[in-house]
Amino acid sequence: MTAEPLSLLSQQGTYQPHESLALDPDSVDSQRLLRDMIMTRRVDTEAIALQRQGELGLWPSLLGQEAAQVGAAWALHPQDIVFPTYREHGVAWCRGVDPVNLLGLFRGTTMGGWDPTENNFNLYTLVIGAQTLHAVGYAMGIVRDGDVGTGDPERDRAVLVFLGDGALSEGETNEAFVWAAAQNLPVVFFCQNNQWAISAPYSVQSRVSVAQRAQGFGFEGVRVDGNDVLACLAATREAMASARSGNGPTLIEAFTYRRNPHTTSDDDGRYRSGAENDAWAALDPIERLKNYLKTSGTLDQAFLDGVAQEEEELAEKLRAGCRELPNPAPDQPFRNTYADMPKELESQMNEHLVFVEAGE
Repeated sequence: MTAEPLSLLSQQGTYQPHESLALDPDSVDSQRLLRDMIMTRRVDTEAIALQRQGELGLWPSLLGQEAAQVGAAWALHPQDIVFPTYREHGVAWCRGVDPVNLLGLFRGTTMGGWDPTENNFNLYTLVIGAQTLHAVGYAMGIVRDGDVGTGDPERDRAVLVFLGDGALSEGETNEAFVWAAAQNLPVVFFCQNNQWAISAPYSVQSRVSVAQRAQGFGFEGVRVDGNDVLACLAATREAMASARSGNGPTLIEAFTYRRNPHTTSDDDGRYRSGAENDAWAALDPIERLKNYLKTSGTLDQAFLDGVAQEEEELAEKLRAGCRELPNPAPDQPFRNTYADMPKELESQMNEHLVFVEAGE
């Protein structure tokens, strides 16, 4: 196992092949990767501004984690299934989820915001680590449907589940690892180790790296540079291909850094230094990919101008779309809890509607 994160791109933009990360860089549309990372960052920036203006109750920023998310998302096949945490705005973007719908959850107008079956991208999970068991359960279903190891690229599929380093301390995550290993399930655990579980550094959570933990459960762990989009793409592509072929789970550790506070309600200045943040800002994943494209002569001003125009259109769409999100009817939480509403819940709903109508 490699202690240092595997990398393909230097910060200066030099491509450095690695025997453990199979990738032909000429086969990758790196301009499209850059565009997706820039657009993802704009979603994040606009959402923070909307929260500061009182339009959102909360926002979990992904600043600095664009490469990990876009790289992992680009390794997916359409039939693969994604289980996110609450911070995978870049993965949602790449899967085609309307970013306005991401805002609804944090504006309080919906408990979800999108149909998980449209893009095979499940709803955000706010409970730390809970989605790992959901993912393992779904992977068990894939096996029972016979959609693993058939050799048919249009049929074989796997699950990609995201988690943060803090989720590794949760019982659900460790139970998910046990089940994934015991049943050799088609699931890839993608941990964005941003080094802080709110105010707790990773150093007080574990004595070993994230990737090393996989060894104890009996499957492979890979540690990659989470600010290197090509490394994240290559590692995830290989792990997902292995899972689809019936070779079981992999744990990927994308070693990165959360440059903004945990959420807009957090004050990270109380538990970490600005110098640490500055050091990671110098390793910005978008600038790294730009440097690579400049070095390879495939980045021109016309492309950047086009992306900038797209950014402005997206920003306007987010601002207008957020403010136009409809308030939910007061009976919606009750009606969406069960397929068939129990009598007791119906009674509670009617009582609640009377309360709302009275304006008390």
